[in-house]
Amino acid sequence: MKIDLTPLYASTVGFDRFGSLLDAAMNADRQGAGYPPYDIERVEDNEYTISIAVAGFRESELDVQVENGVLTVRGKKEAPKKDAQYLHRGIATRSFERKFNLADHVEVHDAKLDNGLLELHLVREIPEAMKPRRIPVGSSKPAAIEQAAA
Repeated sequence: MKIDLTPLYASTVGFDRFGSLLDAAMNADRQGAGYPPYDIERVEDNEYTISIAVAGFRESELDVQVENGVLTVRGKKEAPKKDAQYLHRGIATRSFERKFNLADHVEVHDAKLDNGLLELHLVREIPEAMKPRRIPVGSSKPAAIEQAAA
């Protein structure tokens, strides 16, 4: 399904990549097949946590990168022992790649692995120049000089 965003572009500036973000979001579930499962939590107004279930992965087998506004988390298991004989193998150990599109000014502050969960702490830091500021409105006439009554 393709969404036509032409009317949106008539009244906005700088949202050129919005359409591709929507397409990527609509196709994300088909590509990753839901593995590994994850949660996205809003901790505060400008703070988020992404928790990814990576049971069985070591820190050395995980790779977290941010490039061009895309957070990519990859997991690649080391080769299993050749002499292991499993009677049942139910723990998923396949490699994976998860991508998250980040909004402008969202930065990954840290990543930690604890009890099989990879937790990524993200913060939106709006630069001072981007924060709202009041613009004084002046007049083209010179300001009248008030004189104090003597």
